[in-house]
Amino acid sequence: MERRTLLRAVALGGTTAALSGTLWRTAAHADPAQPGPGPYGPPGSPDANGIRLPQGFTSRVIARSGHVVPGTSYTWHDAPDGGACYADGTGWIYVSNAETLTSGGASAVRFSADGVVTAAYRILSGTRQNCAGGSTPWGTWLSCEEVSRGHVHEADPWGVAEAVRRPALGRFKHEAAAADPVRRVIYLTEDEPDGCFYRFVPDSWGDLSSGRLQALVAGPGTSGTFDWADVPDPDGFPWSTRTQVSGAKSFDGGEGCHYADDTVWFTTKGDDRVWRLDPAAGTYGLAYDDSLVAGGSAPLTGVDNVTGSVSGDLFVAEDGGDMEICVITPDEVVAPFLRVEGQSRSEITGPAFSPAGDRLYFSSQRGTTGGSAGGITYEVTGPFRG
Repeated sequence: MERRTLLRAVALGGTTAALSGTLWRTAAHADPAQPGPGPYGPPGSPDANGIRLPQGFTSRVIARSGHVVPGTSYTWHDAPDGGACYADGTGWIYVSNAETLTSGGASAVRFSADGVVTAAYRILSGTRQNCAGGSTPWGTWLSCEEVSRGHVHEADPWGVAEAVRRPALGRFKHEAAAADPVRRVIYLTEDEPDGCFYRFVPDSWGDLSSGRLQALVAGPGTSGTFDWADVPDPDGFPWSTRTQVSGAKSFDGGEGCHYADDTVWFTTKGDDRVWRLDPAAGTYGLAYDDSLVAGGSAPLTGVDNVTGSVSGDLFVAEDGGDMEICVITPDEVVAPFLRVEGQSRSEITGPAFSPAGDRLYFSSQRGTTGGSAGGITYEVTGPFRG
């Protein structure tokens, strides 16, 4: 309990409250981001790991599916997906989901203060198709099952406490989760062509065993005002949760979700959009839309997982596309940050920053083989903006 209390302010790797809110709030109702020079310069030539990085950045392989994590005795899971970082004394922990149907769950890697891997272990087992998820302010990992009537499981990144199924968060094709400590709610995306955007309002903040599941209600279009309405039957049977609320707004394939500085961002893969919600004002709009890029040459396609840095930049991973992680700056410029070469049958997953914000972790889910057993998890170190 003492450790959990200490982690309330840093559970999302130091990024939750750090986004540069002034610029984002000023741009709350502006046009979607457009291509321009990135803050780090263009990705250079491929390094020894086949990753194109801006000048001053380096990469290393942390783990490979089916192989023992170097420095440990633990074999890394297949199909690494959503991830997050947690402060651990002077070091940190990176957790990663396994998006497989028969042996899903999640694993963790522990690092010392100087970045040396000191341990790796399982934190969740016996689940299916664990895709993305999200951190909580009390230091747990919400692992989401991307299957029909899937569950959210709450797991301990330290692997001490047993993971717990959280059916109150609804049974649907879960993708990602993001905690809002101001309103004391959890936002949830749904990976369906007509999926909803949800929030869970727990009866007691820090306890996800009971509460209300609500769907976002709004009119047609890509901007406007919104409200919330209770989902009558979060169990999703016989009627799916996305069909139970009159006026619920449909989103085309909900993917990543990120909260920071009283703003919520989430992505939809069916239309390559990044959405921005202002929960205080009750308004929503587009932070990025590949179909609205001037000149028709969109740098970001196949939008998927999203995270944020301490500077206020959003980092959006591609599922396919050019196998890039792109950055969207608070002044609404979108540009490639890195590109993974030679892995066109894969997707980039699980981007997350270390607590200090100087290391970025992510995975290539299927690596060079194009199969779930080919996953590779990377670390990128360099002069990220503070």
